[in-house]
Amino acid sequence: MSDRRLGPGLSPTFVLARDSQIPGVPAIASDTELALREIVDYLFDKGYRRPGFMTGARTLSTALGRRRHFASFWRQKGIENIVELSAARYSVQAGAEATRSYLSENSQGSRIDVLMCENDILALGAMDVARSEFGLRVPEDFAVVGFDNIELGGVPAYGLTSYQQPTGEMVDIVVAMITGKRDAEMVVVQGRLVPRSSA
Repeated sequence: MSDRRLGPGLSPTFVLARDSQIPGVPAIASDTELALREIVDYLFDKGYRRPGFMTGARTLSTALGRRRHFASFWRQKGIENIVELSAARYSVQAGAEATRSYLSENSQGSRIDVLMCENDILALGAMDVARSEFGLRVPEDFAVVGFDNIELGGVPAYGLTSYQQPTGEMVDIVVAMITGKRDAEMVVVQGRLVPRSSA
């Protein structure tokens, strides 16, 4: 749902796990800028130099923020060319389709060496196609990083490197605001990088 469709028509109203674009509507979200800085620093230290970013719905503030920060931090390291992949929706199949299209159109030598996906669902689709249809090794030929750290991404078959949002803490803050134990305001909380075998 677009931020513009949310509003203070019902009280109390909060935006959880993303930034609010509506004045007067508080949001509880993880620090997107810090998260993407940690991810880019990690990938750069691992030796990756040809990054790509897969986004889903471009109307979401989270999608725009993650993509913007990802590109910005790579540019600070002297990497200007950030390849963009676009998935039609948020699903494993959509992630697979976007990856298939990209890999089909680019030869091994010209491809990105790491793909950051806006969320884990897209990342799982990217990994499936890279390995099963193109015979690529993850991460040796094609590294993949997700965001949200869903349970499936952590199983050995995927070993997806991801970023964990502190959802439990965010829910506790919302409850405290609803019950009046805490002022309703914008709150930014810190997540953590979860390195695994995919990157």
